[in-house]
Amino acid sequence: MAPTSLLDDLRAALGADAVLTDPDLLRMHQRDEADLCDAGMPLVVTRPRSTEQVVAVVRAAARHGVPVVPQGARTGLAGAANAVDGAVVLSTVAMDEIREIDPVSRIAVVQPGVVNAALAGAVAAQGLWYPPDPGSWESSTIGGNVATNAGGMCCVKYGVTTEYVLGLEVVLASGEVLRTGRRTAKGVAGYDLTRLFVGSEGTLGVITEVTVALRPAPADSLTLVAVFPSTAAAGAAVAEIAARGLTPSLLELLDQTHLRAIEAYQPMGLRTDAQALLLAAADTGTRAAEDLASLAEVCEAAGADEVYAATDAVEAAALLQARRLAHPAMEKFAADVYPGGNGGLVIDDVAVPRGSLAALLDGVARIAAECEVPIGVVGHAGDGNMHPNIVVDRADPASVERGRRAFDEIMRLGLDLGGTCTGEHGVGLLKRDWLAREIGPVGVRVHQAIKSALDPTGLLNPGKVL
Repeated sequence: MAPTSLLDDLRAALGADAVLTDPDLLRMHQRDEADLCDAGMPLVVTRPRSTEQVVAVVRAAARHGVPVVPQGARTGLAGAANAVDGAVVLSTVAMDEIREIDPVSRIAVVQPGVVNAALAGAVAAQGLWYPPDPGSWESSTIGGNVATNAGGMCCVKYGVTTEYVLGLEVVLASGEVLRTGRRTAKGVAGYDLTRLFVGSEGTLGVITEVTVALRPAPADSLTLVAVFPSTAAAGAAVAEIAARGLTPSLLELLDQTHLRAIEAYQPMGLRTDAQALLLAAADTGTRAAEDLASLAEVCEAAGADEVYAATDAVEAAALLQARRLAHPAMEKFAADVYPGGNGGLVIDDVAVPRGSLAALLDGVARIAAECEVPIGVVGHAGDGNMHPNIVVDRADPASVERGRRAFDEIMRLGLDLGGTCTGEHGVGLLKRDWLAREIGPVGVRVHQAIKSALDPTGLLNPGKVL
């Protein structure tokens, strides 16, 4: 049980309604959506509404020597938001104010609890666009997106979250408030502290305000689907698209396992006999039709069995929805393979150079066979960022062990191909060892030095990243 004096301090600062100790609520806040990652039981969940209240939570926790675990919507897939035993969970979901939208400077200023889709809708009403669109965009928050440097389907052309974060307000472990970055279109003064905190997964500070860059709303996209007899052929098409300098606004891959899972989850006429499907889009205005034709030509030359262009915006939206259903569809697939609530997914997130995508896909198929586990592959083919979904039986230690071995083999393959252990999901608990292998001992020491300088007592999100 939390020390009474700590609870009294928190209630005095936030009000009793923002200090939660109900056991059911504590259990709800134990973890994010990463499967098979350890999670502890927090002592208390706090829901501050302002920067001042976040400062109060951090300082109270520091006085009592209790760790703080920042959380957003808990949609992450690497365990970065998982609680540790005895922690104060600092949930930012109540900090959900869009404070400013400036169409002249093309910026928005938001609190961290603003949902990605809510920001997108608000800026669209002014003819503007916030491009980062993680698969969880209808529920994930901007603060969580920034903390994990989230990606999405448009990254192939428009980049990940860090490309759009101009400035931050951050509460440090000391309780001090740091402002980083700028509101101007240009600015190079000092170290780039903003990017230091983007992707830091709550280990260096608690984000309390974000200034993001906006773009003019893009032209309507034209969309096509290409069906392939093998994932390697689809990978070859992706490499050729990049080699020819084509710039699709979206280029996604679904393998046969995902196609069948999505069709079983929500029937929509997908080709479940295909080994792989590429979903591509072009938003280049008057050139869109020409660019889409070039994409179709490359896919046909790479051996596509069928190339089909959406006839209207409704059909294009349906195709995009199919891609967004990949995660819940695979969760149902795992439950069907291992009924009784035992089916689990270990979701990998590996990025390789585009030219190595076919080798990655072939390697994942080989690893699935060798480890005797079902693996479905989906992801952002246009930037080489794939998500192998490893299906395991949680109730069978041998199945879990095979899944973990497959996970490690995929990580090893990705690094051997010149890639990285995570393209957008972050490190969290899931990939600490693989981050250390990727960055090497000097990189580890630099990371640890930064953590020690900003959080010398290890107050914030202990055990994550390194």
